[in-house]
Amino acid sequence: MCNKPIGIFDSGLGGLTVLREIHMMIPGENLVYFGDSKRAPYGTKSRDAIIKFAFQDMRFMLSKDVKAIVIACNTVSSNALEKIINEFDIPVLEVISPGSAAGLTASETKTIGVIGTSATIESNAYENELKKLDKNCRVLQKSCPLFVPLVEEGVELWDSEIAELTALHYLYEFRNSGIDTLILGCTHYPLLKNVIQKAMGDEIKLIDSAKSIAKMLKNSTIIKDNHSGTDGSIKIFTSDSISKFMPLCKEILGKDNLSVEQVDIENY
Repeated sequence: MCNKPIGIFDSGLGGLTVLREIHMMIPGENLVYFGDSKRAPYGTKSRDAIIKFAFQDMRFMLSKDVKAIVIACNTVSSNALEKIINEFDIPVLEVISPGSAAGLTASETKTIGVIGTSATIESNAYENELKKLDKNCRVLQKSCPLFVPLVEEGVELWDSEIAELTALHYLYEFRNSGIDTLILGCTHYPLLKNVIQKAMGDEIKLIDSAKSIAKMLKNSTIIKDNHSGTDGSIKIFTSDSISKFMPLCKEILGKDNLSVEQVDIENY
């Protein structure tokens, strides 16, 4: 059980930011990642479609004999978590709770902004979680549907003028809203952190859930008690083009010795 890998899945590249933090914090763990870039973004799909995709992703993860699954996708976490927990008998970690807790800890004014996909924002998952943790906090939300396609298109766009203009378009209303903290409610968004920070100003704290969920995982009973001192393995799968996915994986993870395999997720 202990030597089994931890599964991590997302609608595409974004969850690699979670994998990166988990690998840095718990380097001895074996990790399996699936990015469903062929069907990205999930955030513009119906809830029924999101649940269908999530179940297929879960079944693929289980086919790799994982001991736990990290849903490194805010859209799935906010729209399909309850059904996943009811359907699958395996430890599941999601990104909404740790991201919300980190946001509240960072905020001095308890006035917090949240950006995410349309499906995440419409679910009100972050607002509900933040209000559960602190009923007096003030939450402002905004969907930013073009951010995920920008990330998936390639690294050359992450700090581009197009990305800067898109960030300004979405975030201008937050500039004088009173927030002191902005939760990046999509695991793709940390890859646009530079342009988001520029649009918001240096005084606004940006929060992504990757570090928080890695810390939560490290402190759980899921991980191995003892490590050999060597890094665990990382296996990466995608539903789309390997030739496009591979260089972006290397850019995000900072590793050259990666292999990526393509999988037909519709078979699961």
